[in-house]
Amino acid sequence: MSAPAAKVFDATILGRIGYDLYSEEPGVPLPRVRRFSRYLGGSSANMAVGLARLGARVGIAACLGTDSLSDFLVEFLEREGVDTSCVKRVEGALPSLCLTEVSPPDRFPQVFYRHDPADVHVDLGERELEYLASGRMFITNGTSLCASPSRESTYGAMERCRSAGCRVVMDADYRAMSWRSAAEAGLAVRLALPMVDVLIGNDVELKLAAGAETLEEAVEKLRPRVPLLVSKLGGLGTRAWSGGEAVFLPPYAVEVVSTIGAGDGFASGFLYALLEDRGVLEALHWGNAAAAIVVGRLSCSEAMPLRAEVEAMIASAASRR
Repeated sequence: MSAPAAKVFDATILGRIGYDLYSEEPGVPLPRVRRFSRYLGGSSANMAVGLARLGARVGIAACLGTDSLSDFLVEFLEREGVDTSCVKRVEGALPSLCLTEVSPPDRFPQVFYRHDPADVHVDLGERELEYLASGRMFITNGTSLCASPSRESTYGAMERCRSAGCRVVMDADYRAMSWRSAAEAGLAVRLALPMVDVLIGNDVELKLAAGAETLEEAVEKLRPRVPLLVSKLGGLGTRAWSGGEAVFLPPYAVEVVSTIGAGDGFASGFLYALLEDRGVLEALHWGNAAAAIVVGRLSCSEAMPLRAEVEAMIASAASRR
């Protein structure tokens, strides 16, 4: 019997790469904003950058157009050290667009343009499936299940990666504008659960995934189905369930610049710690620290911290306890 193939990547990611415009006029309502700065966005792309900045070897499979905005997105990922050899470029497709108002500390409304975006055109062949299965961890998100052919490609990738010994992670990532109904989104994630090792979601997302009315009911339904369940509680912190153990960690206190991207920052830190075989509590510390750094900055991708910054945040918090 031949030995299993060596893993090329620490993590492979399948999902959307988006184009973000952030207001440069703090406190100005979005309809009146005249100046924006552009960034790479999309939860999958943000996590790719976040993991790469922490030191992981990361590859991403996705779909973009042949337009100049797509050129910017690919070039940004490559500068961050993310492998883009499985990012397909489709003539006529365009990346999704998101415009964000910046009114700290608690107002960051967004407008999404996602009519037939490039990311729903992901159509994986054998080469892409082999690529995704070459990581120790495979990460995808609920938005990848919103339309065909990306839905079928995502289920197929999860199945292939699970059989190849990858740890399969799903970030529920519910975006209402991508779905005909919330119930449809919940069902799509629920169908994926038999292939999921780690499920990450906020209150709304976990209730949708479980088909439950309350977070407590959702947790009771999901715990037997997912080896590691992670609940993002916003300003209250994070909680994780692994086996019979439940671990809670309050957030790291920082001055908020923008809460957009906090979830992607958390996932990057948390998953990087799992890649380093750290325990669940320590992984929560890495996730919460990374999220705290992100909310203290503007943008998602460019706000992702370096490993030294996360370590310094954790050490500083520990010294105050």
